[in-house]
Amino acid sequence: MSDASPGSPPGVELTPSGPVSWDIPASAREDMRVPVRIYASEDLLAGMRTGNAITQLMNVATLPGIVGHAYGMPDMHDGYGFPVGGVAATELPDGVVSPGGVGFDINCGVRLLALPLSREALGSHHERLVHEMSRSIPSGVGRGGAWRLDDYELDRVLAEGVPYLVRGRGYGIEEDLLHCESGGCLPGADGGAVSPRARDRGRDQLGTMGSGNHFVELQVVDEIIARDAAEVFGLAQGQLTVLIHSGSRGLGHQVCTDYVRLMDQKLPEYGITLPDRQLSCAPVSSREGKEYLAAMAAAANFAWCNRHMIAHHVRQAVNRIFREIPLETVRCVYDVAHNIAKVEEFGGRRLCVHRKGATRAFGPHHGELAAHFQVTGQPVFIPGSMGTASYVMAGLPTSDTRSWASACHGAGRSLSRSAAKKAVTGPELRKTLEAQGIVVRCPSNQGLAEEAPAAYKDVAAVAQVVEQAGLARRVARLRPIGVIKA
Repeated sequence: MSDASPGSPPGVELTPSGPVSWDIPASAREDMRVPVRIYASEDLLAGMRTGNAITQLMNVATLPGIVGHAYGMPDMHDGYGFPVGGVAATELPDGVVSPGGVGFDINCGVRLLALPLSREALGSHHERLVHEMSRSIPSGVGRGGAWRLDDYELDRVLAEGVPYLVRGRGYGIEEDLLHCESGGCLPGADGGAVSPRARDRGRDQLGTMGSGNHFVELQVVDEIIARDAAEVFGLAQGQLTVLIHSGSRGLGHQVCTDYVRLMDQKLPEYGITLPDRQLSCAPVSSREGKEYLAAMAAAANFAWCNRHMIAHHVRQAVNRIFREIPLETVRCVYDVAHNIAKVEEFGGRRLCVHRKGATRAFGPHHGELAAHFQVTGQPVFIPGSMGTASYVMAGLPTSDTRSWASACHGAGRSLSRSAAKKAVTGPELRKTLEAQGIVVRCPSNQGLAEEAPAAYKDVAAVAQVVEQAGLARRVARLRPIGVIKA
């Protein structure tokens, strides 16, 4: 086995299969079990050709038990094993689960909060609110929070997720659970499948943001595109929102590390040959497969709890400045996972759906959605980058058959972090953002430059492809007015 070579696959033609979809047949390589389908405009596709993402997606199509297509979202770019923006489903019981199809930051995701406050009402408190949120949310590599979980508390978080925080600790309200994917808790989680090293790495990290592309952003709703869905989601023109992007921190990273290593050792035992060891996997029905899914679910529950505690800190920050605003009136619009593998049913088939840098996008009338989302479909969020818009979208019923009910998770990188730092310096970017009225709280100029808007694809173009492909429709556009990063 060898790692796939960089660049667009030589001699491989991508055939248009729709206005914004491109196919590679399974016959393109002897080891491919299913075809590849990529959702992209011609411009976005051209960007994908310059990296390794298309080859990586073709490698995904070789996984034992994979069905349908290996899907690439319009924000697709190079990743570990799977490309970021890759979706694949394997059929139970003997299809495989691949930790590389979930990623190191298990259940990295986003939560959107809607404030009972307009930009106009915020007035001169703009900078003060960003500062209050910044000092309330620890951020950075390895940075811990004020709450250090003992073994009992950690076991409850890993097994029960957000319901433990709401019902057992009094953080948040019952309504939060109805506005969180899977109610903030994946079943089947087992803290015993999480290594002592992973547990120790996460013990003090609830309510912390992390580094890299994680952020907390204060925004204003600057355009309502679908009024019917916006009303259900509780969004109005000029309203303030807060978008939280974080995941399972060191705990999730260690879980992925542990199980990639274990499954790599077990490949010969299961007779699995792969074009890239980063796709190391095991049958879902195997001991290793079951243990990984139990550990992954525990890490996912930890991530939902992490975003829930960050949201609690945001609520407190708002209340400190606006005493007349009760904590519970800062509403959770929705919380979605980006990096996860879930057992879901499609057409009577039980599948293990890997979403790596991709968001679940259930359409209207899906049985897992809360009653108020039955008409609109599930909220889907496509964050942009600092200085650019983010989009609130709603899942469409056609997503079931076109992407295993999935949409993209953001704008997607177009430049590496090192290339981004060469394009702009941190101080230059900070000055540019502040000139646009965006308050920046980021102690690291290097970290700021790595996440510069120029390092990402055009989020408007990405959102448009998602809608044209029939995966989700645009509901509202959010414009940043405050950015908090490590």
